[in-house]
Amino acid sequence: MGLKSKMHDLKMKYKGKKMAPAINAFHTFLYTPDETTHSGSHVRGADDLKRTMNTVIMALVPVLLFSVFNAGYQHYSALNGFPENFSLMEHFLTWDNAWIGIIKILPLLAVSYGVGLLVEFIFAVIKGHEVEEGYLVTGILVPLIVPIDTPLWMLAVAVVFGVVIGKEVFGGTGMNILNPALTIRAFLFFAYPTWMSGDKVWVHEARERSEAILAGASNIDAISGETVLGYLAQNKGAEMAAKYDVWDMFYGFIPGSVGETPTLLILLGGLFLVFSKIASWRIMLSAVLGSLVMGLVFNGVVDQGWITETSKFHGLMEFKFWKHLIVGGLAFGIVYMATDPVTGAQTNRGKWIYGFFIGFLSVMIRVFNPAYPEGVFLAILLMNVFAPTIDHYVIRGNVNRRMKRLQNAVIHPKDSDGKAAELQAETV
Repeated sequence: MGLKSKMHDLKMKYKGKKMAPAINAFHTFLYTPDETTHSGSHVRGADDLKRTMNTVIMALVPVLLFSVFNAGYQHYSALNGFPENFSLMEHFLTWDNAWIGIIKILPLLAVSYGVGLLVEFIFAVIKGHEVEEGYLVTGILVPLIVPIDTPLWMLAVAVVFGVVIGKEVFGGTGMNILNPALTIRAFLFFAYPTWMSGDKVWVHEARERSEAILAGASNIDAISGETVLGYLAQNKGAEMAAKYDVWDMFYGFIPGSVGETPTLLILLGGLFLVFSKIASWRIMLSAVLGSLVMGLVFNGVVDQGWITETSKFHGLMEFKFWKHLIVGGLAFGIVYMATDPVTGAQTNRGKWIYGFFIGFLSVMIRVFNPAYPEGVFLAILLMNVFAPTIDHYVIRGNVNRRMKRLQNAVIHPKDSDGKAAELQAETV
């Protein structure tokens, strides 16, 4: 008897029982369900929820693989200095770099999926509904938006909070108003701020070495893992420019959260999601435009002399407007989180408004937040809350325009009944 037959027998054995949702989840994850409809008209579609989630995961895999090597590259570069004549094969794609990424990122991935799916299974069993596939994407997003040395117990607590409070209390997948991955990130930021910001959390062992030196150890070298935005927030733009160039930022050879740095791969992932019709190009494009507009405003403020070099905001305001897109988590958030079809705007016009304000607010918060020079996750969560309101007013505007058309319509007597019914149908 094959595995498929055994899973089917197990499914039939637990049919109607408390553990049925858990058994069905394993069965449908491995194999196509064998149930078919017997009556009524229906359309067979290939793009179910599981395939949609798997497509997003495919777009994230290159980013994850890059992050594995970048974790080690940042660690050894902080210890030994960045190589002068950089070679991709000699300095980046090495076993030593990969090993650091494997021992640090895979445990984060395992805890994220293990704890998150456990909570999903528990709620499915308690409520008696099928396990939904929504966490498949959240589970891979979470490790990519946290610092490399985030304690596993801390991540587990945050995942429980994010899945329960961010999704299950609203009714589960498709009913939540906040992006679950960003809810987890926000919980970590506000509950454990010293682990989520500063110059000692973005590079492996930076915090550990700093604490050892403070404890009196004298045979350990300190590591500074300051990000590009961290340098700019301290008005150290010249020091940052001497360390990282534009291509480092674009390719992702800079410190940051585990998976937020490789802008090139994020761009390719975004194009893949757009052409596969999974993500909205309107949200992506409008978010880019919003961030560029806000960056231009800040550049204009500096050019006019309204902000001087003595201001604590000068470094980030002076930063070229288009460079905001290739540092920090802005590109990652726009492509993989702002486009969440559940928590984002649903109308076409609403998507333009929703995306524009995500980009606009991301750069604004990035500049004005003195404690943590990043703002994309806060901007997306804020716009998640306003997305239903945006859609409401967009729809009301459409209805009002149709009502005005109905009021101004000239109805000829010969066809008054049919024309009136047609116009009335348009206003529904």
